[in-house]
Amino acid sequence: MTDERQSGLGAPLATVQVKTPISIVVPTYRERENLPELVARLTALKRTAAPDMEVLIMDDDSQDGSAEWVQNEAPPWVRLVTRTSQRGLGPAVVDGLELAQHPVVVVMDADLSHPPEKIPHLLLALEAGQDFALGSRYVRGGSTDDDWGIFRWLNSRIATALAWPLTQARDPMSGFFALRKADLRGAHNLNPIGYKIGLELIVKCGLDNVGEVPIHFADRRLGQSKLTLAEQLKYLVHLKRLYMFKYAGLTRFVQFGLIGASGVVVNLAVLTACLAVGFPDTPALAAGIVVSVITNFLLNRRFTFSYARGGDMGKQFVGFALASAIGGAIQLAVSAGVLRSQPTMPPQVAALFGVAAGFLFNFAANRFVVFKERHPARRRR
Repeated sequence: MTDERQSGLGAPLATVQVKTPISIVVPTYRERENLPELVARLTALKRTAAPDMEVLIMDDDSQDGSAEWVQNEAPPWVRLVTRTSQRGLGPAVVDGLELAQHPVVVVMDADLSHPPEKIPHLLLALEAGQDFALGSRYVRGGSTDDDWGIFRWLNSRIATALAWPLTQARDPMSGFFALRKADLRGAHNLNPIGYKIGLELIVKCGLDNVGEVPIHFADRRLGQSKLTLAEQLKYLVHLKRLYMFKYAGLTRFVQFGLIGASGVVVNLAVLTACLAVGFPDTPALAAGIVVSVITNFLLNRRFTFSYARGGDMGKQFVGFALASAIGGAIQLAVSAGVLRSQPTMPPQVAALFGVAAGFLFNFAANRFVVFKERHPARRRR
């Protein structure tokens, strides 16, 4: 990864000149109080280091005077776009990326937590060969304000750790980054949930070579934070989608196994309940099997193979039940075969071989037959 020593990022701002025209995308919602200082600092940057610059204020219909201020007070290279549908930070950034007219795009927040003066350093990282450059709190030289409490620090670190299998960047949560607009053509179905659009771009654009520029992350002084508990919960949903994108087969395999394990619990619970109310053994066993097959089908259709929810539910259930029955027969046959070939082996161990064989058949049958993906997304290599 890039640090200050490797790419000259420690050079004073006056000595860092941006040669490439840049578009700066700033998603906003009720940030009127911060716009004057932000634009003033960007004006200084344009005058000293980045003469060919446009700024896109992507505003989610704040109705707080932001549009009027930009119209009456901002320089002509600052443009405000009022968004009235699909509002949210991630969609706002995606729209801004599409509207950007220059070959390099920078994304930053409006609350002054991201220092505009570091933009030339991000661009140096791209010029040095990085695919994606982000302003990082967690590389050497990066920092945050002193009043970060232990809970906020721990929350940030846990969120970063959860993203580690997707990228080894030290601060993938950063909302301050730069990339080439040409790389957006390789993106697959950008659909960010919540505020971690940078992580979305790294994964879906296949930008593995990530450079990190140390920044000081300042707490906002004006306005209100948009980081709520609901937004943080959305991050978990976002992570799940990105895992499904990058590790689709493995993620589905794990989900299928977890749902299968939940089916065992459901089976035993229904069996126990039926016996408690006086059902004979055989009907009680049958009820447990039927209910667990139904719940497994519904959960797998909803989560593991969610892309197939538009298919014929009746046909899918018949296929699922048939695959389960064949899988059960394979489990029995493999277990019996192992016992015959290894008569000294404990039956429990032989049963595990059968469970593994039946599970593998079940997963393959459901993945490639019952819930076959008709139009799989093409992946960028």
